[in-house]
Amino acid sequence: MTNIDPRRAYLDHVARLKQEIEGDAALMAAVGGDFIAMGKLEYYLLLSLGLSPDHFVVDVGCGCGRLACQLVPWKSLRYLGTDVVPELLDCAQRLSQRPDWSFRLVDGTKIPCPDGLADMVCFFSVLTHLLHEDAYEYLSEARRVLKPGGKIVFSFLEFRIPWHWSVFEQSVVHRTSSQHLNQFMDREGIQAWAKHLGLEVVVFADGDKPNIPIPEEIRLDNGTVMKQCGNLGQSIAVLSQPR
Repeated sequence: MTNIDPRRAYLDHVARLKQEIEGDAALMAAVGGDFIAMGKLEYYLLLSLGLSPDHFVVDVGCGCGRLACQLVPWKSLRYLGTDVVPELLDCAQRLSQRPDWSFRLVDGTKIPCPDGLADMVCFFSVLTHLLHEDAYEYLSEARRVLKPGGKIVFSFLEFRIPWHWSVFEQSVVHRTSSQHLNQFMDREGIQAWAKHLGLEVVVFADGDKPNIPIPEEIRLDNGTVMKQCGNLGQSIAVLSQPR
């Protein structure tokens, strides 16, 4: 069995990309590419879930700021972005140009936020790269920082989605200790986690089906154009803190 340290593997992943690609482009590639398009899709997803200009958003694994950059025009929005890679946080802060926002370096599964303040806690392409135990601890932390009625939004990989299965096949072929971990979940497991954490499941959305209302055309780097509705590729789970 190959032992993978998810945090170390991600740091190594970013370091390799910085050797291959110059400047901020390497950091944008580190979070999966399609920087503008994915940021817009994440933004419109949160908007469809009730995001308001006076909300407080916690963006765990914010990377170089693809969601943050889309939220910049909301002047009264409060925002906390966290990540394990200092260079990604520096990039996010530089691109967003919001000195009133907080970008924090973390190590582990703690969210540097007091209890009961957040309206939304997001994990985009984060739990997909963590051990289940760490993912559960992170969701417990998200519950702690949420207001009553607040929402947790996270993306995940599942075996029943054909594109996700191809990700798993590649993981089988390329197993090394430095591999960027691709972790899969199932909906029954997420429901069990929610039950034990005292959270409610709001909705699941398939990653390969258009389910995010978008008021503009969004073009991906591969030329795909999304109209009216889009999708992130990864599936989406939305949990809520009971009122």
